[in-house]
Amino acid sequence: MIPDLGGQRVGSGGATFSAIRYVKKHAGTLEGKRILVIHSGGDSKRVPQYSACGKLFSPVPRLLPGGRRSTLFDEFLIGMSTVASRIGEGMLVCSGDVLLLFNALQIDFYGAGAAALSIKEKVETGKNHGVYLKDESGNVGRFLHKQTVETLGSCGAVDSRGMVDIDTGAVILRSDVLEDLYGLIDTEEKYHRFVNPDACLSFYADFLYPLASESTLEQFYKEKPEGSFTDELHDCRTALWNVLSPYSMKLIRLSPASFIHFGTTRELLHLMTDGMDEYRFLDWSGTVNSNLAPQNFAVSNSYISRRARVGAGSYIEDSRINRYSRIGKGCVISGVTLNGETVPDGAVLHALKLKDGRFVCRMYGVEDNPKENKLFGNEIDEALWTAKLYPVCDTVEEAVKATLVLRMADGERFDGGEKVCGELLSLKDSFNQADVTAILPWQENLYEQVVAEAILENIENGVPAEKVAKTYPDIDRHTVEYLLNRAKKQDISKLDEFSQLIRIYSYLWKITDENKYSDLCFSTICDATLAAAMESVQFKEYHLERDVIVSLPVRVNWGGGWSDTPPYCMENGGTVLNAAISLNGRLPIEATVKHLDKPVIALASTDIGSYKEFKDLEQLQDCRNPSDPFALHKAALIRLWGNTGRRCEYIIGPDREERSDRGERSRCEERHRSRCRFLCGRIV
Repeated sequence: MIPDLGGQRVGSGGATFSAIRYVKKHAGTLEGKRILVIHSGGDSKRVPQYSACGKLFSPVPRLLPGGRRSTLFDEFLIGMSTVASRIGEGMLVCSGDVLLLFNALQIDFYGAGAAALSIKEKVETGKNHGVYLKDESGNVGRFLHKQTVETLGSCGAVDSRGMVDIDTGAVILRSDVLEDLYGLIDTEEKYHRFVNPDACLSFYADFLYPLASESTLEQFYKEKPEGSFTDELHDCRTALWNVLSPYSMKLIRLSPASFIHFGTTRELLHLMTDGMDEYRFLDWSGTVNSNLAPQNFAVSNSYISRRARVGAGSYIEDSRINRYSRIGKGCVISGVTLNGETVPDGAVLHALKLKDGRFVCRMYGVEDNPKENKLFGNEIDEALWTAKLYPVCDTVEEAVKATLVLRMADGERFDGGEKVCGELLSLKDSFNQADVTAILPWQENLYEQVVAEAILENIENGVPAEKVAKTYPDIDRHTVEYLLNRAKKQDISKLDEFSQLIRIYSYLWKITDENKYSDLCFSTICDATLAAAMESVQFKEYHLERDVIVSLPVRVNWGGGWSDTPPYCMENGGTVLNAAISLNGRLPIEATVKHLDKPVIALASTDIGSYKEFKDLEQLQDCRNPSDPFALHKAALIRLWGNTGRRCEYIIGPDREERSDRGERSRCEERHRSRCRFLCGRIV
């Protein structure tokens, strides 16, 4: 990135000089180099939501192979990388708001001078861009920069089909031209003569016009500048004419090719909605990184509640639209959080964080041109770009609400807003004061939330964890933390929240392949099962005068074993077919309880030959390990020796002093001395 000199606006021509000087300084020569220059220094007045980040880094609706959302810059690098082998050497200069799709094999340029890449477009499109007029030699004869339809027609630039050779913004300058241009700035003094805000040179008006074979110096002086007509500009144009006019500029017409312009909010909205089908072959999609896959509006890197309402033909990016929010038809929503607010039809709503940590939310019409004195079609006192209309607030939510309330309160206008909201900023001021370092973290954090919310919605909809793991194979730690924080808020005593909690752990286990989440899943099931069991415990006094033997049948599973066990049954349901049987007329499962003559509790499992004596209460309370031969014995003891109708907390944790029922051990002993002596730590 090469910024304009001193932070001043020096024009796209001045920026080109800076790029040439940079390469010369660091590479030592311009010969034999293949250089890509992308102009991206404009204010993006006609698409203000991209002013702060730069239109070059605006999102493109497709995912790159690594799962990241693409940008115009990514597409430039992909598309233009194939041009290097077709030019030998030189500099390819591109405009940062035009995406050009073509086959580089159509380019054949190894001669001297320059070449312009053009495609055929309708004259209505050409009037907003540059148009080339070919001479008899196949070179550019005239360069018509942003002329009217009538002027283009009278000049012979329009063919019988109403098409023109449009300037795509892509121009190739060979090394001989670059060396001559560098000769104009090879000293510090000469460099500052051409690169300054008073001259404000335009690459397309000041560099290309002298290369057209039918151009004249007199007309060159009259060409509309990027800035203003000044003596400095007149002086620079004279020098540029002397250097560039001896060269010719070959016209290379690309066909087939596509010209995608991200120039205005209206064009952006069309590309993302109605025009999406034209670019499906590029893997463009109306849904990129979202928890929803809507049919009638487009969304990119945004969370949208199923209880929100979004009008047809709207486009939402980098935003969180919470429940009960209402967005009208044909809107553009960017970088905001909505908490139930209503956005009217045809509105653009975009929030920015400022350098001082506060926020501003800008609102205007999709059809508005910020260069004009109109807001939502109504006349205002000055250009929308400089009108102070938008309140500054401490949070993005407050900024959104303030802007929406202010507009509605003033009857479709913002007049008098400073009396209601204090400080107001314009589109220009908010762009200049924006904290550009906050944009990417906001987008990344939102992406993590979108993935997490999408996973939660898959859980709610019963999508199997294995399928979700394939959809999100590489979630990062922030997404995991988001899911874990959500898990901490669940109440396992409520069936729906218990179900979501164990499935969060189960999904994390499948996605991350970390066994700790499996352990959390099953320990949560254990806790919930134990808590539910103890709620229904009713104490019965037993006086064991003799040994007690209980006999039970064997259960045989014919099918579906474990399918009724969480978390599997939460996703797929569970059905088990089994039967209870006896063996040779006897019930083969036996449990025996009997008195011992010593103060211990002894547990035995004769079928596997296990026996152990316990004096430690905590060991008796641990029934979580499925490989423990006495896990079932311990669980039965806990189940049997509970309180009358209530839960005695001594049985499920080691901190007996703090975890007794209501925290009072003495009260427990007084009430249940004969019922839970060993469970309260008095093994007898």
